[in-house]
Amino acid sequence: MAHTKFHYPTLEDLKTEAEGLNAFLPLAEKTDCLFTPLSLGGRTVENRIAFQPMEGTDGTSTGAPGELTARRYHRFAQAGPGLIWFEAVATLPQARASAHQLWLTDENVDAFKRLLDDMRETSLKENGYAPLIVMQSTNSGRYSKPRGVPEPLIAYHCPPLEDTPLPDDRIVTDDDLKRFEDAYAAAARLCQQAGFDGMDVKCCHRYLACELLSAYTRPGEYGGSYENRTRFLKNCYRAARSEITRQGFFLTSRLNVYDGFAYPYGFGVREGAGLAVDLQEPIRLIGELKAAFDIPLINVTMGNPYKNPHVNRPYDHGNYVPDEHPLTGLDRMMRGVSEIQHALPDLPVLGSAFSYPRQHAGHLAAGMIDGGHCAMAGFGRMAFADPEFIHDLRRFGRMDEKKACVTCGGCAALLRAGTPAGCVVRDREVYRL
Repeated sequence: MAHTKFHYPTLEDLKTEAEGLNAFLPLAEKTDCLFTPLSLGGRTVENRIAFQPMEGTDGTSTGAPGELTARRYHRFAQAGPGLIWFEAVATLPQARASAHQLWLTDENVDAFKRLLDDMRETSLKENGYAPLIVMQSTNSGRYSKPRGVPEPLIAYHCPPLEDTPLPDDRIVTDDDLKRFEDAYAAAARLCQQAGFDGMDVKCCHRYLACELLSAYTRPGEYGGSYENRTRFLKNCYRAARSEITRQGFFLTSRLNVYDGFAYPYGFGVREGAGLAVDLQEPIRLIGELKAAFDIPLINVTMGNPYKNPHVNRPYDHGNYVPDEHPLTGLDRMMRGVSEIQHALPDLPVLGSAFSYPRQHAGHLAAGMIDGGHCAMAGFGRMAFADPEFIHDLRRFGRMDEKKACVTCGGCAALLRAGTPAGCVVRDREVYRL
């Protein structure tokens, strides 16, 4: 299929294209439902808009927030989302995705606390409320680059991700995994000390916890069966829970429910059926996390930004051209989010991939929420491009196409290069390719 450029100046144009493709895009005319409150774990968020965890690669060498980090979160707080899902923060130095990825330690926890205090003060002043702020704790696994060059920590050899097979000594041992699990205890302790409202045990996009979900071929207690493949994630939760002392502090995850690789290398992929989506195991896992750890919401995503980025962030620019229409990718995400929400109606689901429709993104978010297909809508690239889109939606019921994300992939290119990442189109005085 020829790759189709975005050409939908009106909402009706987008609806017509979606209908022609039989794509599930519930586009609402009105966006009022985005500004209704939602109860999450005994806390109330003021609206249904969340900013997704977007790494800026702009921390200090010791892991503290840098000047551009502070600038980004100040802008996010001014915009007024109900929830800010703070970007990936490493649990260990060797698990950093870059030499400038954030890393929370006893030495820099006060710097994080000052940043969070500023965010809440800013939002209270600008919007009359403070956002809920969740920290994403991570072990970058296969994508670890603590010194700026690849130093992968892999669960098993995955041919779709290894053009040249990595050395066997890059496969982490069971003892390594146990040490990595223990690191989430310190992360939870420091996360509370810094003032976050909750902590995400990151399990997406083929970082370590996510990769282990598909470790069918790995021997030992972390591979093969469902119980073994989910062991690391659950043990990370147990380690984190052991350090929770603050009432109301919660655990959750941004979770891949579909990897987009053929069996045996994918999670959420039907065995023997190519790339067909099968959410039985993801639904089972999320239900178990809710029952065992009382998670108040789940952040659903798909794909791998390094291998099949069109799965989790459909786009139509750049040299990488997927063999599917962008709205087909958007359809897959929206159907998956809806299936999770309907399977677990008592657990609020935060959906992903809303930025692709550009100025129509708010209408898709509203349609998903109003139709009961998810409880919150998460925006990543759009938050980089124009965090103030929330004010336009509130005042005018629509986004400004002249400020919207154009899904060019420039922010991701900066991230992969290990340089400070942001919008190269809408924020060019700071970020340039």
